[in-house]
Amino acid sequence: MNKDLILRENLALQRTTLANQSTLLAFLRTSLYFSLAGLSLENLLKIKHHEKVQILMFGISIFIFIYGISNYFIHKKRIKRSEIHIGHYKEDYESES
Repeated sequence: MNKDLILRENLALQRTTLANQSTLLAFLRTSLYFSLAGLSLENLLKIKHHEKVQILMFGISIFIFIYGISNYFIHKKRIKRSEIHIGHYKEDYESES
């Protein structure tokens, strides 16, 4: 069995895990930006119906937050399922023959 292949696959899974965590943080950061925009609209703009715009911004923020968290856990489960294939390529190949 090629140990380099196993190491390469392990490193690829670690990179994928880190990318998933980075994506989660990007979703959270975007959600916080929308929350901040909703909070600052009252002071920044003197428009009549700023409450509706604030509610819209907070709604978008909550949607992005929930979507980001669910996306993280979905991909985390997929990554965990793909870990079982590391190091078993030779056994899988022999069983198919």
